[in-house]
Amino acid sequence: MSWFTHFLTSSIGKKLVMSLTGLFLILFLVVHLAGNLQLLLADEGMKFNLYAHFMTTNPLIKIISIGLYAFILIHAIQGWMLWKQNKSARGDQGYAVKVTRTKGTSGFASGNMGWLGTIIFVFLLLHLYQFWLQMKMDALPYATYEGVSVKNLYVAVEAAFNNPIYVAVYVVSMIIIGIHLWHGFQSAFQTLGLNHKKYTPLIKTIGKIYAILIPAAFAIIPIFFLLGIKF
Repeated sequence: MSWFTHFLTSSIGKKLVMSLTGLFLILFLVVHLAGNLQLLLADEGMKFNLYAHFMTTNPLIKIISIGLYAFILIHAIQGWMLWKQNKSARGDQGYAVKVTRTKGTSGFASGNMGWLGTIIFVFLLLHLYQFWLQMKMDALPYATYEGVSVKNLYVAVEAAFNNPIYVAVYVVSMIIIGIHLWHGFQSAFQTLGLNHKKYTPLIKTIGKIYAILIPAAFAIIPIFFLLGIKF
């Protein structure tokens, strides 16, 4: 096991773990967005509450959730370690290296990975406190749909998304996540060695589209909610 531990703590191992956990989180964002979009339905939160009930009571989903939280933590820790390692390695040449790496959005994200990642991590903690913790602490009222009683998470979301300050923080956080994804999506494939002159341009294009559309869709939800736009 010593070789495995040494590999995971090496520069290559850290980047590999970052890539694998990052790709898992990229997939999770799509699933999470599909559930959150139900907040925009004009049904007083019925479908969203049933979705939240399923996600928090299904045994398989609960197991996957544990893995998700672990991956978020691992991704954050490895990101900070790599950022610190790269910063130390640059030494006195830090300024010159930074100039060449921060051209464009991807370069900015790469050069400021630690700061961007820290902001995202703080937002995630706030997000978990605002919604996940209330579900776990049984601090929410209940709603009944066709004889099924579920926790009314929609009430907590409604309170948060009707607060302009929280909406502003949420939207800014989505912009930062978009910048992080702009660099991270293609970088994850590159670290895994999935480079090909035919497919790499396509991966980069998909990554850029993803980095724009997914965070934008997340950001639209609280904005529409605040403006009272429902479908």
